[in-house]
Amino acid sequence: MPHTEEEPGERSWDDPAFEQRHAVLARGYGHRPDPEDPALVQAMPIVLHIPKVDPPARSALLEVAAIATVELCFDPRVGPGPDGEPGPWQQRFLAWNDARIRKVARRARGAHWRAAQEVDGVTVDRAGAQARAFVPGPVGELDPRISRLQIGGTDLPHDDPPPPPPGLPVLWIQRDLEMTLGKAAAQVGHASMLYAGALTAEAARDWAAAGFPCAVRDADAETWRELLALVDAGKAVAVRDAGFTEVAPGSVTVVAVGPAA
Repeated sequence: MPHTEEEPGERSWDDPAFEQRHAVLARGYGHRPDPEDPALVQAMPIVLHIPKVDPPARSALLEVAAIATVELCFDPRVGPGPDGEPGPWQQRFLAWNDARIRKVARRARGAHWRAAQEVDGVTVDRAGAQARAFVPGPVGELDPRISRLQIGGTDLPHDDPPPPPPGLPVLWIQRDLEMTLGKAAAQVGHASMLYAGALTAEAARDWAAAGFPCAVRDADAETWRELLALVDAGKAVAVRDAGFTEVAPGSVTVVAVGPAA
């Protein structure tokens, strides 16, 4: 059954298995090599809702993509249930998280967006920007309601949002890389996961209870140098891309910085 969304902060994250789900993110990813068969490579699809008329701002859409990703990672169905038995999404989630946490972002509108809600996943809607993260699986077994959606072809211009509200983690994108919207959505999704894994379980639970709020902003060259210094000092987390698409291998695409930094 598709997931019915709640307003930010409505869901209770007090279940006893929360710490186990956090531990999966805290231990990192990439613990096993990719399968030799490309069709068996694991990926998490993300679909961005981009209506033809009055689409949301790029930064707002990236924020909901990041939130949807991390919310799915903490969804009770990706971990053990109260009886200790695996949740319905746990096996697929762990198979993906133990590999390279690949994500592929697509776009949808109208009937295709509505059909995507029927596929297992989590939709986040904030201020009119909507994105859905789906339960990962082999790329060769992607649900046709998702596989028919376009990966490229539509982008949104860089916007100029106000300074991030105080108290929120900020996912800073390296502007000079000029990533497409879909690539950037995958990268901020990585960043929200890495940021959550770097938190203590208690801090992650507090962030979850607030609805995983975050801000996404472009970093100019000077800001980027300052961010990399924070990474070197252990005060921020960086996403280093594997280089399969758009950017060179090892490129730092996003830096996630918590409020304290």
